Amino acid sequence: MNKPTPRDLSGIPSFDVDMYTDDQLRDPYAVYDMLREAGPVVYLTRHQCFGFPRYTQVREALEDHVTYISGKGVGLYEPGNQTRKGTPIASDPPYHTKIRSILNERLSLVAVRELQPDIQAKADALVDEVLALGSFDAVRDFSRRFPLIVMADLIGLPEDGRDQLLGWADAGFNLFGPDNDRVKRSIGRFPEVTAYIKSLEQPGRLRPGSLGAAIYAAADRGDITREQAGPLMIAYLMAGLDTTINGISATIMFLGQHPDQWEAVRANTKLIPQAFNEGIRLESPIQLLRRVTSRDVEVEGVTIPADSPVLLMYGSANRDERRWPEATRFIANRNPVGHLAFGMGIHNCAGQFVARLEANCIFDAMVRKVSRIEVGKPEWHLNNIIRGLEHLPATFHA
Repeated sequence: MNKPTPRDLSGIPSFDVDMYTDDQLRDPYAVYDMLREAGPVVYLTRHQCFGFPRYTQVREALEDHVTYISGKGVGLYEPGNQTRKGTPIASDPPYHTKIRSILNERLSLVAVRELQPDIQAKADALVDEVLALGSFDAVRDFSRRFPLIVMADLIGLPEDGRDQLLGWADAGFNLFGPDNDRVKRSIGRFPEVTAYIKSLEQPGRLRPGSLGAAIYAAADRGDITREQAGPLMIAYLMAGLDTTINGISATIMFLGQHPDQWEAVRANTKLIPQAFNEGIRLESPIQLLRRVTSRDVEVEGVTIPADSPVLLMYGSANRDERRWPEATRFIANRNPVGHLAFGMGIHNCAGQFVARLEANCIFDAMVRKVSRIEVGKPEWHLNNIIRGLEHLPATFHA
């Protein structure tokens, strides 16, 4: 890919920072603050790409899929981009429109509402279980278990292989980063995912009527090819878990750290969706994704040449003081409409209605059963683009 030369960068704030070191992934916000303060467009010399750290430019790029394309790869590691070829996140219209319609058919708001009674029953059972434990790990024992149960059943997966899903998803998201140690450790797991997806084509492996079965039914009808079915299954397996797991974990952390906000939610259950939105605004599960410009484009006086990689900084944009007053505070009744944690435009998160339903059900169960949330010191899991907790000691008081 052609990249701008240094003479093209005169007047553009440039930084030799690595966005993917362990320290940066543990706490990215000081660097994000510095980049937002520097300007709406920066250049990251370490990664040889432009960066958008502010809300307005990230949102505009997400909503302009003609200028900022995904089909040339949304990660910084080209072999990793090859593993995502044909998936909705890494494709452009008209192909994207066709395969995304298959996902939307089964993940629309209307379709998802039918799942509410079953998901609520699962949420109630899990809250009862951790209440009986007393103290527990809010990640390992709670937020990881719930979406895994829901999504695996929704996709119609067989029991074998479910214990590997989170590891496969973690490895897959690492491949969005640059060529670093996390990428090297993760790339070897991709053949496992390919073999597993291939096994799901066998008759009887997927539950009839499930989301997964619907993909292969579309292939049987000729709506898509068999080769296109596999990338769609990968999209389900990866995207249906991490956003929900990390969003629930972060929101529990904030509600435990701010008891007054938990009391506000308990007093007014209409705040449940707003509190979850605020949690994923502050700790955006997806932190960074790449786009590539299809033409020369001017952004706030900066000309970005065609065929240039641009890093969209979701985690920075969602804390932009220009958009959010008191941007670093967790305010349960803020209702942060327009946050970018689920993306925006044609590449918005296909599973966001399921994620929102799961969060609403789990926090509804907690409101009815938990009077007080105690949390200990959080420990962050390190992934190249996913921000989420590894451990969070917690106690729910009945």
